[in-house]
Amino acid sequence: MTRPSFLRRSGVIACAAIAFTVVATAACAGTEETTPVVDYESYVALGDSFTAGPGIPPQIEGDPCGRSASNYPTLVAAELGIEDFVDASCGAATSLDFAMSQTTFRGGTVPPQYDSLRPDTELVTVGIGGNDIGLVQLALGCVNLSAPPEGASCAITNTPDGTDRVDAAIDAFAPTYTTVIDEIRRRSPDARIVLVGYPTGIRDGGCFPDQRIWPEDATYLQEKIDRLNTVMREQAEAAEADYVDLRSSSRDHDACADPEDRWMAGLQPAAGSIPLHPNAAGHRNAADQVLAAITDRS
Repeated sequence: MTRPSFLRRSGVIACAAIAFTVVATAACAGTEETTPVVDYESYVALGDSFTAGPGIPPQIEGDPCGRSASNYPTLVAAELGIEDFVDASCGAATSLDFAMSQTTFRGGTVPPQYDSLRPDTELVTVGIGGNDIGLVQLALGCVNLSAPPEGASCAITNTPDGTDRVDAAIDAFAPTYTTVIDEIRRRSPDARIVLVGYPTGIRDGGCFPDQRIWPEDATYLQEKIDRLNTVMREQAEAAEADYVDLRSSSRDHDACADPEDRWMAGLQPAAGSIPLHPNAAGHRNAADQVLAAITDRS
């Protein structure tokens, strides 16, 4: 697949059409805008709940995976004008569900996500790994209703004898990203592959008791998210796929942010999201970061 320039200078084109008058030429000066050109005619999104967007309105009626019609893949497809778009992402998915049918948290069964790929698929985004290493379960295990010393620190319980169980799980999972990339290339050899990282969940030191995770455990939890993102990036780069970082752009928009600035839902249920997942603003940011990455590399 050839990849022409991602942007067309529509302002220049519009101004050229009316440049026969001095007034029109002056009016166009400095008004260039960029508009997307449809470089990709087909797009498949693979991923877990951080991709699917459960709880974010509007939810797709009857969808067994909790997919939102305003999740980041849908926003990316709309921005690029891609009509041949398949969102195969599904809540609670692991990398195993890419290759096997998944029984969803709503009781339905969906086909393997890889089945959405075709030889002529041109763009694939992937967001996976959190469920494989038990990220949400880790966060729930870090919850303490009382301040120290009442309760137990998840940073301590996950590091018995000085061995970090979560680090070990992440490191063992890391090569799966290369396996995923290889399988996508086998099925869609001309596709551009974009791995999308996880956003900032909680700031260093947390914000106990607003979010009932002790300060040291909040730092520990975010360190594990960062480690997962790091191995994802490393594996993507080694396999010559793209990686989109959401960590940097979502800082200060974590579960501890003021509600109007929050892109990540906290432990308490909130309208338009589910706990410990990005809300609509978080998905808008993810879409923007994916689009920026495509622009930079096209």
